[in-house]
Amino acid sequence: MAVATFREIERSYFDLRWHLDPVAATQAGVKAYDDRYGRFSPGALAPHLAALKALSAALEETPARGLEDEIDRTALLNEIRVTLRRFEGERPQAKNPGFWLSHLLGGLHFLLGRGDRSPEEKAVALAARLEDVPALLDDARATVVAPVRVFVETALRISAGGLSLVREVGVGRGERVAAAADKAAAALAAFGLDLDRWLDTASDDFALGEDDFNFHLHYEHALRDTAPELWRYGHHLKEEVEADLGRRAVRLNGGKRWQDVAERLRADHPPATALVDAYAREMARARDFVAARGLAPIPDAPLDVVPTPAFMRPVIPFAAYDSPGAYSSDRTGWFYVTVPDPGLPPKEQERILRDHCQHELAATALHEGYPGHHLQLVHAQQQPSDTRKNVWTPLTVEGWALYCEDMMGEQGFYRSEEEQFFQRVHLLWRAERILLDVGLHTRGMTFEQAVDHLVTQLRVDRANAEAEVRRYCAEPAQPLCYAVGRREILALRDDFRAARGARFTLREFHDAMLRYGGLPVTLIRWGLGLNE
Repeated sequence: MAVATFREIERSYFDLRWHLDPVAATQAGVKAYDDRYGRFSPGALAPHLAALKALSAALEETPARGLEDEIDRTALLNEIRVTLRRFEGERPQAKNPGFWLSHLLGGLHFLLGRGDRSPEEKAVALAARLEDVPALLDDARATVVAPVRVFVETALRISAGGLSLVREVGVGRGERVAAAADKAAAALAAFGLDLDRWLDTASDDFALGEDDFNFHLHYEHALRDTAPELWRYGHHLKEEVEADLGRRAVRLNGGKRWQDVAERLRADHPPATALVDAYAREMARARDFVAARGLAPIPDAPLDVVPTPAFMRPVIPFAAYDSPGAYSSDRTGWFYVTVPDPGLPPKEQERILRDHCQHELAATALHEGYPGHHLQLVHAQQQPSDTRKNVWTPLTVEGWALYCEDMMGEQGFYRSEEEQFFQRVHLLWRAERILLDVGLHTRGMTFEQAVDHLVTQLRVDRANAEAEVRRYCAEPAQPLCYAVGRREILALRDDFRAARGARFTLREFHDAMLRYGGLPVTLIRWGLGLNE
């Protein structure tokens, strides 16, 4: 019997992936699934998971045609392993109501925002998805059998903004959409009662545990490190950066602690009405800097700087990026900025704005845009390999963006000592994330201890610290990826420089990395012939 080629199996995998998660298909620019939601009850998942196992077995058997196919096959096998472990072992669909709400609201948000569907196509798809909301939430009620308190609390916050989104969708898009939006809003409001009920019975068992945590390190991120080793690295990096910040604080403010310097500088921020424009200017400056110095190829893909949608604010306290779809004709990326609600008291608005200090906009803008996430992920989507278009680890994606904060400083992007100071504050935050990630999921750290740690160590506002820690609880082995990924990429750059000798250029290294998209750094190292 003929064995399917790797690329044939790869196509089958993505067909299955879009069928399992139609919202991911919409986000990727695949229109065939726009009229439906996924189903994640045990009965609905069973055939999908069985098919994934069959594909995994086929991938193991099929020969790879050369090193590049072997790298992609390894990445795809690990992607399947992580997906199976997630649904069969970790079970967010049974523990986290926010899993369902994010799927529901993302399915509307991506349809609304993408520019590659006509108004008529959008209206038909929105109506169909809205009509499916009551059944989707019925599935959620039946499937969420082990709710976790921190996840339910997050879902309650998402639900409030989500209800506004559903009602907004129903306006001005015809009778069918309006009627479907009314029923969807009623179903979502009723689901809020389930959230209240789950809050009364929820457990505090959010921790993944060391074995499962190490599984993610090995298969999702292709790291050799285990949790205890990363715990030690986090402490080492924290001490190193704190010492550097202390020296910088002396230069900036004659001997005061770095925390006091940061507090003073945070008073210098744009007003709420000018915040989005301020980030847009920094984004343009970063793009022009990268282009002028030839540090990386600038993609033909615009980047819109927009306020964070209301339903996303509970999990995006500051800013975030969303890439264009891999197969979408609309190449626009979105950079979300969480602007204070004008209805808040002035003191609350000021509290939020202090986290958008004028001196840290530069590092945030380049991290999210150029040469960070937008540049990297759009280049990934230009690769011929479907795996490299769609499969990525935050170790490489967040690691690249944090590496870029360092690299742009080396190239002279920061205009002042204050901007350099805040770039190091950002690095310290990422070191703390290693400790909180490992601590929460493998060392018995509680939610409250993690929040207190951010408030006392980094002077993060308590409300924002709570939002951050909710995300850390729900995304194990993700928060550590920023600093650990930076470490891996800096080591790769050192080895690439040593191999190239006098011929080394920064642009050559960046071009070599970008060709692999967001695949794990270990696989990129393999492709570059720099195995350790």
